[in-house]
Amino acid sequence: MKRMAVLLVLALVMSVLPVAAEGRLNVVATNFPCYDFARQVVGDRGTVTLLIKPGVEVHSYEPTPADIIAIGEADLFAYIGGEGDAWADNILSGFDGGDAPATLRMMDAVSLLEEEGDDDHDAHDAPEYDEHIWTSPKNAMAMVQAMADALCAIDADNADAYRASSEAYIGEIAALDAAFEEVVKNGARRELVFADRFPFLYFTRAYGLDYVSAFPSCTADTEPTPQILLTLIQRVVGDHIPVVYAIELSTQAVAKTVAEETGAGILTLHSMQTVTQDEFDAGETYVSIMTRNLEAVRKGLE
Repeated sequence: MKRMAVLLVLALVMSVLPVAAEGRLNVVATNFPCYDFARQVVGDRGTVTLLIKPGVEVHSYEPTPADIIAIGEADLFAYIGGEGDAWADNILSGFDGGDAPATLRMMDAVSLLEEEGDDDHDAHDAPEYDEHIWTSPKNAMAMVQAMADALCAIDADNADAYRASSEAYIGEIAALDAAFEEVVKNGARRELVFADRFPFLYFTRAYGLDYVSAFPSCTADTEPTPQILLTLIQRVVGDHIPVVYAIELSTQAVAKTVAEETGAGILTLHSMQTVTQDEFDAGETYVSIMTRNLEAVRKGLE
């Protein structure tokens, strides 16, 4: 039924899609990392649209007919992929071949890690991969390169410009990567405590960090088990952890409980699953947000 609904919407909107401005590339990206990587590479040679608006909870996002129109008129549609983007695959499957936009599925650009802590997963089921691939700067560099490759393929006339833009941004991310390596190398410990949801598997693996978290990945659960809460408190006290982390737009309920019991501080580690409207309006980028994360990690490892 869902596929039929998508086909009906497509049938209604495809005939009224506006024609993109001739000579200007039109890129539509689902979440903020895809959007930022696209705008950095595209520059002033096209328009980049963030489909999932600032402040929207990405895990409960439902596309509107206007979103389907935006995807349909894109020269390139960039998304992460995986279970969280099943809605995007469903929309793309509804396009007839000639009407479908070029697509870039970012999970195809990196090596994937299986989600941890999924005790309900049957051994015979297909593995479930963590989708927060961009939290590792090492992956982010590969994603920017994939963006450049996709843009060059559909707009060869501007390939040199896309290559130059991507190399410059990859250089900025590479500098961040080196800074994270240095912070971890010089840290007094290699352990981070996430008193919140946990979208940082790729980040911790990239830098060889140990972690404990209140929740596995970005589960919809709102309360950790008593045993997990006790583990967090014991780990902070026993290992003299100076701060615990919460993610952006969090209530920080678990973090506040742990902090009250242990005296630890609370810092935000921004996963960039979404950004606030203020952050978006201020022109925040992957690099600017990860630079703040760098300082947060430095304090956590002191």
